[in-house]
Amino acid sequence: MQLRYSFRLYPEPGQRAALARAFGCARVVFNDAVRAREDARTAQKSYPSAAALSQRLITRAKNTPERSWLGEVSSVVLQQALRDVEAAYRNLFASLKGERKGKRVGAPRFKSRKDTRQSIRFTANARWKITSSGRLSLPKIGEITVKWSRVLPAAPSSVTVILDSAGRYFASFVIDTDPNTDQVRWDAPDPEAAIGIDLGLTHFAVLSDGTKIDSPRFLRRAEKKLKKAQRELSRKRKGSKNRAKARLKVARAHAAVADARQEFHHQLSTKLIRENRAVAVEDLAVSGLARTRLAKSVHDAGWSQFVTMLEYKAKRYGRTFVKIGRFEPTSQTCSTCGHRDGPKPLHVREWTCPVCGTVHDRDHNAAINVKQAAGLAVSACGAPVRPGLVPAQREETGSQGIPAGSRAA
Repeated sequence: MQLRYSFRLYPEPGQRAALARAFGCARVVFNDAVRAREDARTAQKSYPSAAALSQRLITRAKNTPERSWLGEVSSVVLQQALRDVEAAYRNLFASLKGERKGKRVGAPRFKSRKDTRQSIRFTANARWKITSSGRLSLPKIGEITVKWSRVLPAAPSSVTVILDSAGRYFASFVIDTDPNTDQVRWDAPDPEAAIGIDLGLTHFAVLSDGTKIDSPRFLRRAEKKLKKAQRELSRKRKGSKNRAKARLKVARAHAAVADARQEFHHQLSTKLIRENRAVAVEDLAVSGLARTRLAKSVHDAGWSQFVTMLEYKAKRYGRTFVKIGRFEPTSQTCSTCGHRDGPKPLHVREWTCPVCGTVHDRDHNAAINVKQAAGLAVSACGAPVRPGLVPAQREETGSQGIPAGSRAA
């Protein structure tokens, strides 16, 4: 499978100027390609091919006075901009035909020089390399200092240089990992080690073994600082240098929150995948919950990012990952006898089963039911898992401080 490894870059002033030229040239070629496609659609003509666009917008354009500065950057950067346009239109047509999963995507839009995020991509034929001193050597840019936080497991096939909204530079390497090598990196857990996870807001996650992971609430904790930075930004005159500085301050505050949340998700997901042979979670309707009065808390928790990490890490390290349906009644069913007691309001955190008399913690019971519904209750290797007698049918769904483990990809 392919993974991305990102590292912080620290370009010198001259290199920042060269990167700015590369960002600008890639943006111009991207916009020219979109405009050519839109002009063809308006004239009811067939779309020009990628080869024709390359000849017209790059090769010939370099010989014109209006676009002669395209020759100041690597041609690979410009070719990749054209490929991005091709990919955007392929996604558009696939979405219109119903062949693409997820929400419907629209036609590609023009990029602006005012966009706070810029990127360029170098493939292998661009002759970029990592020098013996650990610097990233890019054509027509130079050798850039890299903050190596870990070792690349394999030779990267491409690198994308990113300037984010907080003014930070990153190098994102694409790595082809070997599944056999990855699966022996960690010691094999107990063959019957399996866990069910109930995600929530009071606790970020409650595990079927009774462990409760508190919700860090990174955004809530940073709200005071964010409000102050946003208030300062609103008082600055538009177009002024002070406003640009204030915007950067707001962006850095938001980036700190996002980075802390991502680090927490990485540590927790790595810990769960490392210690368990199988992991089960609910397929939560996050987009629907994000339209309720709990929207800010739902976005702050970042459930989708966490579940995505669990899924790809399970695939990478040979673990079993199961996502149960969102209509499974995990909060309504007794995990001991299987009796379905009906829906309960959110303020009810404990309840007693009227059939067997078991007192349940709502979230712990839901986590056990997630594990049972996924078929992981007794063994991660396929042994029977359901309770002996289940008089009720299962149909619908219910509802941090962790030790820092080794950081995962």
